[in-house]
Amino acid sequence: MKVSDSFRNFSARLGWGADNQLSHASYGTSALTRDRTQLEAMYRSSWLVGQAVDVMAEDMTRAGIDIVSALEPGQTDILLTALRERGVWDGLTDALRWSRLYGGALAVLLIDGQDPSRPLNLDTLAPGSFRGLLVLDRWMVQPNHDDPITALGPDLGRPRFYHVLQGAPALAGAMLHHSRCLRLEGIPLPHAQRCGEDGWGQSVVERLFDRLVAFDSASLGAAQMAFKSHLRTYKVDGLREIVAAGGRAMEALLKQVDMIRQSQCNEGLTLMDGKDEFITHSYGFSGLSDLLLQFGQQISGALGIPLVRLFGQSPAGFSATGESDLRTYYDNIRQGQESRLRRPLALVLEVLCRSELGVPPPSGFHFGFTPLWQISAAERASIAEATARTVINAHQASLIDRGTALRELRETSRLTGLFSNVTDQDIRNGDNIETNHDLRSDA
Repeated sequence: MKVSDSFRNFSARLGWGADNQLSHASYGTSALTRDRTQLEAMYRSSWLVGQAVDVMAEDMTRAGIDIVSALEPGQTDILLTALRERGVWDGLTDALRWSRLYGGALAVLLIDGQDPSRPLNLDTLAPGSFRGLLVLDRWMVQPNHDDPITALGPDLGRPRFYHVLQGAPALAGAMLHHSRCLRLEGIPLPHAQRCGEDGWGQSVVERLFDRLVAFDSASLGAAQMAFKSHLRTYKVDGLREIVAAGGRAMEALLKQVDMIRQSQCNEGLTLMDGKDEFITHSYGFSGLSDLLLQFGQQISGALGIPLVRLFGQSPAGFSATGESDLRTYYDNIRQGQESRLRRPLALVLEVLCRSELGVPPPSGFHFGFTPLWQISAAERASIAEATARTVINAHQASLIDRGTALRELRETSRLTGLFSNVTDQDIRNGDNIETNHDLRSDA
């Protein structure tokens, strides 16, 4: 079926369907996501593919999280330390990285003493039993599509079990229950296309491929032009006859050329016969940088990563700082964190609470992703002053007690750098003081 524009001029061959070059354009499916060998070759050999895969994965995890909950003093630090020491951030980064490269990956919860083929039972999780994450990309596991999840919820229709294939770094041959797996996918696909990818998503490299070829071709072409930026032509009278005759005439010609080379290198002179002619050709490269920049901007737009982050390139133009681009990019990172990491991290933290603290998370347990945008020293001081004033006013109004006030002040230290020396003993002492004493007078 042919679809046409609202405007067509068949005499001038204008518009879609008017038998012009535009009318014969179409799109095809490259299925690059299924070519694991090619994806790995591109990831290893192209720094740009490496950036496309790694940058967003690393940015989504490098700032960590802030736990906002009524935990006992010091318990928040225990959980944050466990996230780092158990390699959770490294595991999630790798899972995000391979999901972007291959289209999908699993991060398996490693819990000591439990059968990975059984559903995860949080109530039976022993203290100290959580050992970290095992990352398996989509080519290391085989989803069991014959037994999909039937319970209503966000996992409806997904595989209930994953079989770990031979060649995996660990658990080869094991059957994994989905409740123990943090499933991360690449670019979402329509249902029919997902079926062709064994239920996984699409590699970010597949959409990038044509722009990547254009950029690399232009870059290599520019490098090749550099070798020809200064060509020299030496016209020799009767050259054809000399070459045809060979012998002493040819030897004399070669000796003369060699003498020219030596004189040019030593004194910058060109000695030749009066009938000969020596010409230099210089090439200009105006507009080439603009061409490469345009190709780079297309790749940046395709990935949603600004030039200053993808290429490490300073923005051009008067008063250009790149801050607006980075702020927009960090907003996109936050959206990706909420949509892709919120549920996996919530499960990890629930497991960590039972493993590290021996208790389930308290009611109202909540966490937020730490912003990537770093505020200035003046902004920190302003936030610290406003926060301290708010806490003091709430304490003086008897809305909170002294211990709660100290706890709130210490929580702000992650952002402002102040009040980090408030100890657990200070908070416990504050909980025992039944007074509305002015905090400023105490200070």
